[in-house]
Amino acid sequence: MKKTINIMLILISFNFIYSQSSDDFLSKSDKFLKEYVSNGKVSYSRIKKNDTSLKELMDLASGISVSKANALEYQSFWINAYNIAVISGVVSNYPIKSPLDVPGFFDKVKYNVGGKNITLNDIENKMLRAVFPNEARFHFVLVCAGLGCPPIINEAYLPSKLKSQLAQQTKKALDNPNFIVVEKGKVKVSQIFEWYKVDFEKNGKTTADFINKYKTQKLPEGSKINYYPYDWTLNEAK
Repeated sequence: MKKTINIMLILISFNFIYSQSSDDFLSKSDKFLKEYVSNGKVSYSRIKKNDTSLKELMDLASGISVSKANALEYQSFWINAYNIAVISGVVSNYPIKSPLDVPGFFDKVKYNVGGKNITLNDIENKMLRAVFPNEARFHFVLVCAGLGCPPIINEAYLPSKLKSQLAQQTKKALDNPNFIVVEKGKVKVSQIFEWYKVDFEKNGKTTADFINKYKTQKLPEGSKINYYPYDWTLNEAK
């Protein structure tokens, strides 16, 4: 009986520590992003000079386990893990002019995150899109290190405010005249809408319907949508 109680106490302690590590990761991610991100860009050169905090975040991320049942915690962890891993991938190869300068940056290079040896594409497609197929707003918070992506914010995505953060960042992107270009009745949008068309066109809705759901100034009725080339230039703060 005593042995059973001791084992139970050990398991309870382990689970407490394990769950705390998720909070610790999110808290330290928030501090890290506040220090190294400004105006949607990342100070890769500064991080390269002292990457201790970045390595600590990646170490923390490796041992965290989150349940799909707790959607807000799960999504917050994997969104932040993606963005931090992207920064880690850039810093590891810095100086570069684009993430595409690194062969297999998104689909070959692997990171130890959430107890898995996983690529950036795996995080986006298997851990997030496949699990929550109706959440197209992931595309406005996952930042690929290119200027064509919606800008990274200088705070972590947290379970307590993830819903508002998703809505805010989606609206911010769609209200940006450089992201959704409307000229003389013609509309040009990011290739994100082309690559992930299936995410934006659900239940008979069109891409324009999705955009107008969040965009303050709606697209002209009957607009034909075209796509402008993606800018893979590094989102670096000079």
